Order: sequence, then structure tokens, then C-alpha cells
Amino acid sequence: MTKAELIDKIAADADITKAAAGKALDSLVDNVAQVLKKGDKVTLVGFGTFSVSKRAARKGRNPRTGEEIKIKASKSPKFTPGKGFKDAVK
Repeated sequence: MTKAELIDKIAADADITKAAAGKALDSLVDNVAQVLKKGDKVTLVGFGTFSVSKRAARKGRNPRTGEEIKIKASKSPKFTPGKGFKDAVK
């Protein structure tokens, strides 16, 4: 499903315009990103939790040359599905 298809579905289910559904979806995505950037998490009961996973710096290998390289520490967004969401997908 693409973003446009999701917006169409939201608009139909909520009986709102596609423009309003698009703004609502964009707002959700933007606000989740802002909260995660601060280091907090977003919990939607029954759906899941968005959080930030921290990866420590480590050593790796270049697969082509076998040379050892340093991999920087990083942060990555993480989603953990809730029980209701898991059960709905089964």
C-alpha cells in the first residue's frame, strides 16, 4: 500500500476529504519523528510503540578487502508492535 492509497482509505473510513486525511497522516509522521529525535518514545495502545534504538560504535570488516573498519555509533528508529496489532495480523 502506498501513501496515496493509505490517504484514500483514511479519507473513506473517517468520512473526511483526502486533503484533510493527508494533513493528518503527515502530522502523525512529523510528530512521531520529532518525539523520537528528542529521545522519547510514542506509545499507541493496541498498535505499538515507536522508540529509538542506540547502536554502540564497533569494528567491522570491508567484505571486498577484508580490511578492518570503524563503524560509528548511531541511533535508529524502532517499532515494537502491541498485542492487539499482533493478534489482528495473525
